[in-house]
Amino acid sequence: MKFNLDTLVDEYDNLEKKLSDPDIFKDQKKVREVSSRKKQISEAVDLYKEYKKLNEALIENKQMLDEEKDEEMREMLKEEIKELEIKIPDFEEKLTLALLPKDPNDEKNIIVEIRAWTGWDEAALFAWELARAYITFAGEEGFKTEITEQTLTEGWWVKEMIFEVKWEWAYSRFKYESWVHRVQRIPETESKWRVHTSAITVAIMPEVDDLDIEINESDVEMNFCRASWAWWQHVNKTDSAVQLIHNPTGIMVFCQDWRSQHKNREKAWQILRSRIYAYEEEKRQKELWEARLAQVGSWDRSEKIRTYNFPQDRVTDHRIGQNFSGLPGIMAWKLKPIIDALAVADQQAKLEAAGRWEI
Repeated sequence: MKFNLDTLVDEYDNLEKKLSDPDIFKDQKKVREVSSRKKQISEAVDLYKEYKKLNEALIENKQMLDEEKDEEMREMLKEEIKELEIKIPDFEEKLTLALLPKDPNDEKNIIVEIRAWTGWDEAALFAWELARAYITFAGEEGFKTEITEQTLTEGWWVKEMIFEVKWEWAYSRFKYESWVHRVQRIPETESKWRVHTSAITVAIMPEVDDLDIEINESDVEMNFCRASWAWWQHVNKTDSAVQLIHNPTGIMVFCQDWRSQHKNREKAWQILRSRIYAYEEEKRQKELWEARLAQVGSWDRSEKIRTYNFPQDRVTDHRIGQNFSGLPGIMAWKLKPIIDALAVADQQAKLEAAGRWEI
């Protein structure tokens, strides 16, 4: 493989110059864009610089070997050449991976929405179990979580739950979890031991702010009302619940979990921004990356991505056609093998789409 990425090094140097100019800090959006791009290419630039040094050393050693008469020196040069010829392919592989298109949302915090979809109480029970698994997994990965909104059934299972996952690379770890999750098992209420099929939906949205997306406030209808119930059975006597409706897209957000109207309004706007951003991002990804793993199959949200088969102790991810055993452990929090397998498959898909570079 041959690389010529001097233009990338030049771009990196120009980005550093821009960030050293005090005038750039007058535009925070520009600062973010430049900083983000610099961070995206920094690994590839560092690897390329080291790759060039190794290649230059290899060429130099081969030239010296041709000219060297001393047998002891020739043996030393041969050993160095051998070591370089082992290192260079490894750097080529690392550089190839570093040059793959980066998802600009990977480093962001996320908002997770889980909803019972089909299957009544069984779906609500599974929604609660998967939400618990996600939250525990997030803790094991070093992320912080906070439940911002939830609606429960009479049995205290989850009709809908919204929670935040915060820390760097949260989106990169959870982004493959969006869409329909199907569960097959015998419900506790089933007297004839028949296997029932239920489904829930999961949405993973990068957390965004005003610099990521602009929303015209005149497009948003805001309503206030009393919360139907609040945390720890507190009964609100003020209009603390907040509903936001984005008229151009029809996206609606309702937040009532906090006693403070201000807090509910702040959280509702945060969720609304993320939903609109995800809506626009989905359209963009659909147009530009149809061959990508995230778009395997149709763009119909009713299409299942994963099946949890309890009688057979098997989880199947339908996008990569891979089965995983140990369902009780997976539902406890051991999601890492599945998420890692999806990340590897996505990386392989990008490699196949990009081919090998000679840039």
